[in-house]
Amino acid sequence: MLSDNIAVLFPGSGMLLVKQDPGNVTFPKNNHDHGRCIAVALDKAAAVCMDRGVRLTELRRRVLEIIWQNHKPLGAYSILEQLRQDGRAAAPPTVYRALEFLLEQGLVHRIASMNAFVGCSRPGHISDGQFLICRSCGSSTELNDGKLEKVITRNSGSLGFTVEHLTIEVSGLCPHCRRARGEPAQYSNCPVSGEDSSGTEPT
Repeated sequence: MLSDNIAVLFPGSGMLLVKQDPGNVTFPKNNHDHGRCIAVALDKAAAVCMDRGVRLTELRRRVLEIIWQNHKPLGAYSILEQLRQDGRAAAPPTVYRALEFLLEQGLVHRIASMNAFVGCSRPGHISDGQFLICRSCGSSTELNDGKLEKVITRNSGSLGFTVEHLTIEVSGLCPHCRRARGEPAQYSNCPVSGEDSSGTEPT
Protein backbone atom coordinates (compact mmCIF):
# COMPACT_ATOMS: atom_id res chain seq x y z
CA MET A 1 0.00 0.00 0.00
CA LEU A 2 0.98 3.63 -0.34
CA SER A 3 2.70 5.21 2.59
CA ASP A 4 0.52 7.29 4.91
CA ASN A 5 2.93 10.19 4.49
CA ILE A 6 4.52 12.13 1.66
CA ALA A 7 8.00 13.52 2.19
CA VAL A 8 8.57 17.08 0.99
CA LEU A 9 12.15 18.40 1.03
CA PHE A 10 12.86 22.12 1.30
CA PRO A 11 16.47 23.32 1.06
CA GLY A 12 17.51 24.86 4.36
CA SER A 13 14.24 23.81 6.01
CA GLY A 14 14.70 20.05 6.24
CA MET A 15 12.16 17.40 5.35
CA LEU A 16 8.49 17.58 6.23
CA LEU A 17 6.15 14.61 6.39
CA VAL A 18 2.67 15.52 5.25
CA LYS A 19 -0.19 13.26 6.28
CA GLN A 20 -2.22 12.32 3.22
CA ASP A 21 -5.90 11.40 3.11
CA PRO A 22 -6.16 7.79 1.84
CA GLY A 23 -9.68 8.53 0.65
CA ASN A 24 -8.22 10.78 -2.03
CA VAL A 25 -6.07 8.03 -3.54
CA THR A 26 -8.44 6.53 -6.07
CA PHE A 27 -7.51 3.61 -8.32
CA PRO A 28 -10.79 1.72 -8.92
CA LYS A 29 -10.78 -1.92 -9.94
CA ASN A 30 -10.60 -2.83 -13.62
CA ASN A 31 -14.16 -4.17 -13.56
CA HIS A 32 -15.78 -0.99 -12.23
CA ASP A 33 -18.58 0.51 -14.36
CA HIS A 34 -16.56 2.98 -16.39
CA GLY A 35 -19.54 3.81 -18.58
CA ARG A 36 -21.19 5.26 -15.51
CA CYS A 37 -17.93 7.05 -14.71
CA ILE A 38 -18.01 8.78 -18.11
CA ALA A 39 -21.69 9.66 -17.87
CA VAL A 40 -21.29 11.24 -14.43
CA ALA A 41 -18.23 13.21 -15.59
CA LEU A 42 -20.10 14.59 -18.62
CA ASP A 43 -23.16 15.49 -16.52
CA LYS A 44 -20.99 17.34 -14.01
CA ALA A 45 -19.19 19.17 -16.82
CA ALA A 46 -22.49 20.25 -18.34
CA ALA A 47 -23.65 21.56 -14.95
CA VAL A 48 -20.41 23.53 -14.45
CA CYS A 49 -20.71 25.14 -17.88
CA MET A 50 -24.36 25.99 -17.35
CA ASP A 51 -23.61 27.64 -14.00
CA ARG A 52 -20.87 29.72 -15.62
CA GLY A 53 -22.83 30.64 -18.70
CA VAL A 54 -20.35 29.07 -21.10
CA ARG A 55 -21.08 26.63 -23.91
CA LEU A 56 -20.12 22.99 -23.71
CA THR A 57 -20.47 22.52 -27.45
CA GLU A 58 -20.95 19.09 -28.98
CA LEU A 59 -17.28 19.03 -30.04
CA ARG A 60 -16.01 20.08 -26.61
CA ARG A 61 -18.22 17.46 -24.99
CA ARG A 62 -16.91 14.79 -27.36
CA VAL A 63 -13.29 15.73 -26.63
CA LEU A 64 -14.02 15.47 -22.91
CA GLU A 65 -15.73 12.11 -23.46
CA ILE A 66 -12.68 10.81 -25.35
CA ILE A 67 -10.39 11.92 -22.51
CA TRP A 68 -12.61 10.12 -20.00
CA GLN A 69 -12.66 6.86 -21.98
CA ASN A 70 -10.12 5.51 -19.52
CA HIS A 71 -8.04 6.71 -16.59
CA LYS A 72 -4.87 7.15 -18.65
CA PRO A 73 -3.61 10.56 -19.82
CA LEU A 74 -4.32 11.08 -23.51
CA GLY A 75 -2.31 13.20 -25.95
CA ALA A 76 -3.84 15.75 -28.32
CA TYR A 77 -3.02 13.72 -31.42
CA SER A 78 -4.65 10.61 -29.96
CA ILE A 79 -7.76 12.72 -29.39
CA LEU A 80 -7.52 14.00 -32.95
CA GLU A 81 -7.27 10.46 -34.30
CA GLN A 82 -10.40 9.44 -32.39
CA LEU A 83 -12.29 12.44 -33.75
CA ARG A 84 -11.29 11.46 -37.28
CA GLN A 85 -12.48 7.92 -36.63
CA ASP A 86 -15.79 9.51 -35.67
CA GLY A 87 -15.91 10.91 -39.19
CA ARG A 88 -15.08 14.49 -38.25
CA ALA A 89 -12.85 16.65 -40.43
CA ALA A 90 -10.87 17.74 -37.39
CA ALA A 91 -7.48 19.49 -37.40
CA PRO A 92 -4.95 20.03 -34.58
CA PRO A 93 -6.07 23.66 -33.90
CA THR A 94 -9.63 22.39 -33.39
CA VAL A 95 -8.48 19.95 -30.72
CA TYR A 96 -6.23 22.47 -28.99
CA ARG A 97 -9.02 25.06 -28.82
CA ALA A 98 -11.35 22.50 -27.25
CA LEU A 99 -8.64 21.47 -24.78
CA GLU A 100 -7.96 25.11 -23.89
CA PHE A 101 -11.64 25.59 -23.08
CA LEU A 102 -11.77 22.42 -20.96
CA LEU A 103 -8.62 23.50 -19.07
CA GLU A 104 -10.00 27.00 -18.45
CA GLN A 105 -13.20 25.54 -16.99
CA GLY A 106 -11.36 23.08 -14.74
CA LEU A 107 -12.74 20.03 -16.54
CA VAL A 108 -9.39 18.48 -17.48
CA HIS A 109 -5.77 18.62 -16.33
CA ARG A 110 -2.58 18.61 -18.38
CA ILE A 111 0.10 16.14 -17.32
CA ALA A 112 3.23 18.05 -18.29
CA SER A 113 5.66 15.12 -18.14
CA MET A 114 3.56 13.25 -20.71
CA ASN A 115 2.17 16.23 -22.62
CA ALA A 116 -1.22 14.59 -22.18
CA PHE A 117 -4.61 15.28 -20.61
CA VAL A 118 -6.80 13.62 -17.99
CA GLY A 119 -10.30 14.34 -16.78
CA CYS A 120 -10.66 16.31 -13.57
CA SER A 121 -12.29 14.33 -10.76
CA ARG A 122 -13.51 17.61 -9.21
CA PRO A 123 -14.85 19.46 -12.27
CA GLY A 124 -14.94 23.21 -11.91
CA HIS A 125 -12.15 23.30 -9.30
CA ILE A 126 -9.44 25.08 -11.26
CA SER A 127 -6.16 23.97 -9.71
CA ASP A 128 -2.92 22.41 -10.86
CA GLY A 129 -3.30 19.32 -8.71
CA GLN A 130 -1.26 16.32 -7.65
CA PHE A 131 -1.13 13.20 -9.78
CA LEU A 132 -0.07 9.62 -9.19
CA ILE A 133 1.09 8.15 -12.51
CA CYS A 134 1.79 4.46 -13.05
CA ARG A 135 5.13 4.01 -14.80
CA SER A 136 4.02 0.60 -16.10
CA CYS A 137 0.53 1.02 -17.59
CA GLY A 138 0.26 4.82 -17.68
CA SER A 139 -2.92 5.10 -15.60
CA SER A 140 -3.23 8.10 -13.31
CA THR A 141 -5.33 9.56 -10.54
CA GLU A 142 -5.60 12.83 -8.62
CA LEU A 143 -4.44 13.00 -5.03
CA ASN A 144 -6.26 16.26 -4.17
CA ASP A 145 -4.49 16.82 -0.85
CA GLY A 146 -5.06 20.41 0.24
CA LYS A 147 -2.73 20.02 3.21
CA LEU A 148 0.16 19.19 0.92
CA GLU A 149 -0.50 22.30 -1.18
CA LYS A 150 -0.58 24.48 1.94
CA VAL A 151 2.69 23.06 3.25
CA ILE A 152 4.49 23.68 -0.04
CA THR A 153 3.06 27.18 -0.41
CA ARG A 154 3.89 28.12 3.19
CA ASN A 155 7.44 26.80 3.09
CA SER A 156 8.08 28.27 -0.33
CA GLY A 157 7.00 31.63 1.09
CA SER A 158 9.48 31.25 3.95
CA LEU A 159 12.20 31.07 1.28
CA GLY A 160 10.93 34.21 -0.41
CA PHE A 161 9.40 32.26 -3.28
CA THR A 162 5.88 32.90 -4.59
CA VAL A 163 4.13 29.81 -5.93
CA GLU A 164 2.22 30.53 -9.14
CA HIS A 165 1.57 27.00 -10.36
CA LEU A 166 1.74 23.89 -8.21
CA THR A 167 1.61 20.60 -10.07
CA ILE A 168 3.03 17.46 -8.51
CA GLU A 169 3.53 14.34 -10.64
CA VAL A 170 4.45 11.19 -8.74
CA SER A 171 5.67 8.11 -10.63
CA GLY A 172 5.14 4.62 -9.27
CA LEU A 173 3.04 1.47 -9.64
CA CYS A 174 -0.77 1.37 -9.55
CA PRO A 175 -2.72 -1.43 -7.80
CA HIS A 176 -3.40 -3.23 -11.09
CA CYS A 177 0.29 -3.45 -11.95
CA ARG A 178 1.25 -4.36 -8.39
CA ARG A 179 -1.26 -7.21 -8.51
CA ALA A 180 0.23 -8.38 -11.83
CA ARG A 181 3.58 -8.61 -10.02
CA GLY A 182 2.05 -10.84 -7.34
CA GLU A 183 1.61 -8.12 -4.71
CA PRO A 184 -1.61 -7.42 -2.80
CA ALA A 185 -3.50 -4.51 -4.37
CA GLN A 186 -5.60 -1.95 -2.52
CA TYR A 187 -8.42 -0.30 -4.46
CA SER A 188 -10.83 2.50 -3.62
CA ASN A 189 -14.01 4.15 -4.86
CA CYS A 190 -14.18 5.54 -8.38
CA PRO A 191 -13.08 9.21 -8.17
CA VAL A 192 -15.94 10.45 -10.35
CA SER A 193 -19.01 8.26 -10.00
CA GLY A 194 -18.28 7.26 -6.40
CA GLU A 195 -18.87 3.62 -7.32
CA ASP A 196 -17.68 1.37 -4.50
CA SER A 197 -14.80 -0.70 -5.79
CA SER A 198 -12.75 -0.46 -2.60
CA GLY A 199 -10.95 -3.30 -0.93
CA THR A 200 -8.10 -5.66 -1.65
CA GLU A 201 -8.12 -8.12 -4.51
CA PRO A 202 -6.31 -11.41 -3.93
CA THR A 203 -3.22 -12.05 -5.99
